[in-house]
This record gives sequence, structure tokens and C-alpha cells, in this order.
Amino acid sequence: MTSPELPRLRSATGRWILLATILGSAVAMLDATVVNIALPRIGAQLRTDVAGLQWTLNGYTLTLASFILLGGSLGDRLGRRKVFVWGTIGFALASVLCGAAVNIEMLVVARILQGIAGAMLTPGSLALISSSIDQRDQGSAIGLWSGFGGVAGALGPFLGGWLIDLAGWRSIFLLNVPLAVVVVLVTLRHVPESRDPNSTGRLDIPGAVVVACALGALTLGLIDSSPLLIIAGVVLLAVFVVIELRSPHPLVPPALFASRVFTAANLVTFAVYAALGGVFFLLVLELQVVAGYSPLLSGAATVPITLLMLVLSAPAGRWAQVHGPRIPMTIGPLLAAAGLLLMLRIGRDTSYLTDVLPGVLVFGLGLSALVAPLTGAVLGAVPSSEAGIASGVNNAVARTAQLLAVAALPGLAGISGSLSDPDALARGFPIAVWICAGCLLAGALLAAVLLRPKPHAPHLDSVECAPQCGVAGPALAPLHGAEAEDE
Repeated sequence: MTSPELPRLRSATGRWILLATILGSAVAMLDATVVNIALPRIGAQLRTDVAGLQWTLNGYTLTLASFILLGGSLGDRLGRRKVFVWGTIGFALASVLCGAAVNIEMLVVARILQGIAGAMLTPGSLALISSSIDQRDQGSAIGLWSGFGGVAGALGPFLGGWLIDLAGWRSIFLLNVPLAVVVVLVTLRHVPESRDPNSTGRLDIPGAVVVACALGALTLGLIDSSPLLIIAGVVLLAVFVVIELRSPHPLVPPALFASRVFTAANLVTFAVYAALGGVFFLLVLELQVVAGYSPLLSGAATVPITLLMLVLSAPAGRWAQVHGPRIPMTIGPLLAAAGLLLMLRIGRDTSYLTDVLPGVLVFGLGLSALVAPLTGAVLGAVPSSEAGIASGVNNAVARTAQLLAVAALPGLAGISGSLSDPDALARGFPIAVWICAGCLLAGALLAAVLLRPKPHAPHLDSVECAPQCGVAGPALAPLHGAEAEDE
């Protein structure tokens, strides 16, 4: 049973713990939703081409996807509070380097370091709630964490665009520093330390290093159109699979994929989040470079997506709990694909109300139908004791899909030169939209074929609130081994 010494949510300590975890997740989330908006200004000031902007996004996503599972394991072994604080400090220092970047190479290195820190920070916020708040209040705490996270996600693009217009693109990175200082001070003073006593054995560092090298080779190969690097990446992925099959403590337990539903949900995740990564990379570029929107207006343009997900994700999750995830996971990508096709109207002299908003609304409806049932399918496919690792794997799959999509899509769409040529971007954007719509259709087909139409009951109530309703990656389960401590 949960230790009686754990504070209740209504206590002063409980409120401080909630504040630390909300602000901690907001630090990482703001960068995920805002950096895209700054890309045109970064490209102009640092005089870089599309490849440099791809690495600005992918440097962060590469290390986050590679090390997020390792970060969760570190917290379970060394202390969740300790690793959470380390990640927050590292994220703030890397953000300072981002804000001080004098060229694109320095910015990319700083973003890589941000991703490493984010892999320590991201798994920690919900793990701290589950290990530090009385079990009777964990549902309420997670709901509040989710709600405030959703608000941060909705305000992020608007706030980021305003900051970029007011103080330049560097301000979006420097904003992380005061937030991180508050998180560290509150965490050290008010959040108790916790570990998972059942987490033993060596960390799978070889697996983490090999998968990072594999994804790095694939990313570089796709950006530079290098078949040799792509082949090297594929070979390294095969080596990673062998390591995981032989490791006594693998990052990605192969037994998880014995579940047909878990495998199917991750295949859908890969297809859908590849589309999302491509869309959110190129849409804000199209709005600013071709349509002439300011960073503020281009950031505000996608806010309805987050608002729709805040309102509709919970009902979609509840429906899927009763009727199963197959229908929403099929209809959701189809609606999202239809929304993308409506975005083909975006171009020069674009009207927001008639050319942008309809596509954004339909796209948001599709994501609202999809995200919570997808999370529920992943968590419901495994025993409760494996929920943390299952959701971590699913999150890593989503980040990997976004990483590879951002690397491959500009080349496939013929957008590989400088952003100073709006004509090239205007020609390539429709091609990219069709490719992303195809990925969504593939996701819908996978869900329809591989998910059987039977009732499905995820074991975590938090699935209903769809933590943070995020498009950066599926929600991490709130428990990292905490079940073992409570039994």
C-alpha cells in the first residue's frame, strides 16, 4: 500500500510538488511547441539553409528519442528527484547556449545537449507525482498536471510568436532559465526523493549508444541524401535489436511486442507522428515565408488544434475505454488527413478564416479522436507493472518518427535550398502535404486491420485526461515502477 507519510494534494507540500512538476514539464513543452515558429528568423539571422533548420529540430529530437528510456531508468535507480533536477539544470544551461549561438553549428550542438537534458527531465514529472503524492489524490494531481500542461501547450505558440516579434528568436530559449531556477528551488526544498527498489542490474548503456548512432546516421543520411549513411543506420538498428534480445535489462523489452495490440499501436504511432512531425515543421514555414504571416500570427494559427484536443480528448478516451480503440484510431487519422488536404489552400495572400482555419479545425478534430485512444491502447495492451516502460517505448517511437520525417520530407518535397526562395517552398509544400496525408492514411489502415473490434479497458484512469494532449509525443504513463513500491 502507499506509504501513509506521503502528503495529500491539499497540503502545502502537495501543492509545491504539483507546482514543481507542472513547471518542469512546461519548460520542455514550450521548446517543443515554439522552436518551429522561430525557424525562419533563425535561418535568416544565422544564414543557414533548410538542412541547418532540420538539424535545429532534429538535434533535440535525436537525443531525446535515444535517451528518454535511459532517463526514466536513471530516475528509478539513482533517485527521481535527483535526475529531475539534473535534467532541469542541464536544460537551462543548454538553453543559454542556444540563446548565445553565433552560428548554426553552435545552435545544433546546444540543441543536442538540450535533448539529453530533456531525456532526464521529461520522464520525471509524472514519476514524481506518482511517488510523492498520496495515492488517494494522484488522479486529481495528474488531472491538474494535465490541464495546466494543456494550457501551456495552447499558450506556447502564441507566447513564443509574441516573444519572437518583440525580442527576437533568442528570447524563446532564454525564457527557460528563470522557469528552471524556480523548478530547481521548489523541487530541492519541497519534493521528497524516491527510487524504485525493484530496479536493479546494469543500465542498458550500449543499447542507448547504438540506437543514438543508428538514428544519427539515418538522420544525416536522409538530410544529405547519402545511401551509405542510410544503410549504416539500418545496420546499426539491427545491431540494436540484437543487443536488446540479449540484454538482461534491455531498454526496449522484446516481450512487449508479443502483444499484437501493442505492436499495432506502435505501428500506428510511427505513421501518424511522422505526419505530425512533417506538418508542424513545414506549416509554420509556409505561413511565414510564403503567406507572409508574422511569428505571432503563425503561432496563433495552430492554437485551435490544442484547444480542440483539450476539450475532446477526454471524451474520446472514455469512449475508447468502453468500445475499444479501433474506431477512433481509424477515423482520427482519416479526419486529420482530410484536414491536411484542406491546407493545400494555403499560399500567397492566404486568408486565415477561409484558407487556414478550416484545415486546422478538421485536423484538430482528427487528433482529438486519436491521441487518447492511442495512449489507452498502448497501456491496456500490457500488464500494469509494465505501463511505464510501454508508454516510454511508445513515446520514443513517436519521437523517432518525427525525427525521420523532418529529415526526409524536405528532400522528398524538393525543399532543400534556402528559405529565401518562397517559390521553392510554395512548390514543395503541397507535395509534403500529400506525403503526410499518405502517412495518416497508412495509420488508419493499420488500425483498421490490426486492431480487433472488442472492448478495451486501459488500467490507468489518467488515460482519460490524455496528459498534456500533446502532439510532440504520446503521453508517458504516470508510473515508473511506482506500482512495485505500493504493493
